[in-house]
Amino acid sequence: MTMNAMGAGVAVDPVRRTVLARRIRLIVAATISYNVIEAIVAISAGTVASSTALIGFGLDSVVEVLSAAAVAWQFSAKDPESRERIALRVIAVSFFALAVYVTIDAVLALTGVRSPEHSLVGIVLSAISLAVMPLLSLAERRTGRELGSASAVADSKQTLICSYLSAAVLIGLLLNSLFGWTWADPVAGLVIVFFAVREGWEAWKGEACTTPVSELTGERAPGDHDDCC
Repeated sequence: MTMNAMGAGVAVDPVRRTVLARRIRLIVAATISYNVIEAIVAISAGTVASSTALIGFGLDSVVEVLSAAAVAWQFSAKDPESRERIALRVIAVSFFALAVYVTIDAVLALTGVRSPEHSLVGIVLSAISLAVMPLLSLAERRTGRELGSASAVADSKQTLICSYLSAAVLIGLLLNSLFGWTWADPVAGLVIVFFAVREGWEAWKGEACTTPVSELTGERAPGDHDDCC
């Protein structure tokens, strides 16, 4: 999609729309595949190292798979827009679930119930995720904005939140390994909670909407966004 100075969407021809929808499916497939691997490695390494932080990181990957799967389900339909609202609800719930888990995990760490354990596998995995996830997020967000898909944009934000969590886990593991600062990981996690709740609420209300697909194709007049999500 191209946007004029007033922010109105310019219609995307059917061929381009098909290409964009196919690109979304490929990006989502890549995101799901990576997160499945990440979840298995993180949960396994966390179990071996008795690290709640790493296990939580793996569970976050499961949440990301759920969010990406919602978008994949939406774009498997002939009319993806008809499934937009449900996909957004699933994405919103996944944000909230992530926020709840990270909050509980942070409280447990700050109260001394658990402390992050040293894990070389965890450090390497979080570093790789920090490099990969922002690229997937950027690709999905750009494509979603051009296509006018609120759920794709919301899912890209979920992926970006996961990259923040990767950074928090990496910093926490490094500071714990190098200096024994067990508080670093939960403090960074609480910052992530703020963003997760905000993006989840926006997705629930439909504020992640860009321009509805029906407007892009000329089926709806520009500016009529009452039921865009």
